[in-house]
Amino acid sequence: MSRLSVCADTVFLDRPFLDRAQAIADAGFGVDFWGWTDRPIDEMARLTGVRWTSFVGWVAGSALHPDGVEAFLDGCRRSLEVAARLGCSTLIVTTGEMRDGRPVHAVAEHPITRWATARDAYGRLAELAADAGVTYCLENLNTKVDHQGYLLPTIADTSAIVRAVGQPSLRLLFDVYHAQVEEGNLVATIRSVADLIGLVQVADVPGRHEPGTGEIDYPRVAAGLRDAGYAGPIGLEAYPAGDPHVALQRFREVFVTPA
Repeated sequence: MSRLSVCADTVFLDRPFLDRAQAIADAGFGVDFWGWTDRPIDEMARLTGVRWTSFVGWVAGSALHPDGVEAFLDGCRRSLEVAARLGCSTLIVTTGEMRDGRPVHAVAEHPITRWATARDAYGRLAELAADAGVTYCLENLNTKVDHQGYLLPTIADTSAIVRAVGQPSLRLLFDVYHAQVEEGNLVATIRSVADLIGLVQVADVPGRHEPGTGEIDYPRVAAGLRDAGYAGPIGLEAYPAGDPHVALQRFREVFVTPA
C-alpha cells in the first residue's frame, strides 16, 4: 500500500505552519512542504509524531545553463543537510530557480546545450543523493495554467532525463494535476513510465482541489497506479474546495480503498 502525505502549504492555511503540520500528522498522514529557507527547521525537527515525507530540495541556480549548475548543486547540498535534520528521504527538484511560479534561471540558447547540461547536472545530483541515502524526484509542471515558460512540461520530458541519468537516486515525480492540464492521457502515461516513478502528487482539474471535485477520474488513476505496480508515496498537493478534513478523507478513500 502506498504511503500517503499531505502538503502543509495547501491545507489548513488559516493556521501557523507548525500547527498545519501537526494537524496533518494527527489525521494520519505524512507531511510535505515547499521551500525550506524561510522555515523554522529546528522547531520542525523537534515536533513529535510528525513524519516529514518530501520537500523542494533546491534553492537557486540552473540545471539548463552551464553557468548555473554549480549554484544549483550547491543549493541541493544545502537542502540535503536539511533533509538529514528532518529525517526526510524524498526531495523534489525542477529545473532551477523559480519565482511567482515561473522559471527565472538561466537557460542555454541551444537545445543540445540544454540537454547535455541537464543530463550532467541531474547526474551529479543523483550522485549526491545516493551518498546521502535520499531520492530526488524530477517534476513536470504545466505551462498552460500555472508555470508559463517551464522547460519540462510533459512526462515525456522529465522521464527522458531520468532514463538518461539511469541512477535509482533520481526518479520521476508524476504530478497528476500538471499532467492532466498539459497533456491528459493519464493512465496510459502512467503505464509507460511506471518503472521510473518515485513520487506521485495529486489534485483535481480545474481548481487544483482534492480528488472528486473536477474532471479527473481518480479511482481509475489509483487503479492504474496499482496495476502498474506502483506502491510508493502519494502526496495530496491540493487546495481544499471546502472543509480540509473532508478533502483529506476523500484523498484517503481514493488511494486506500480499492476502486
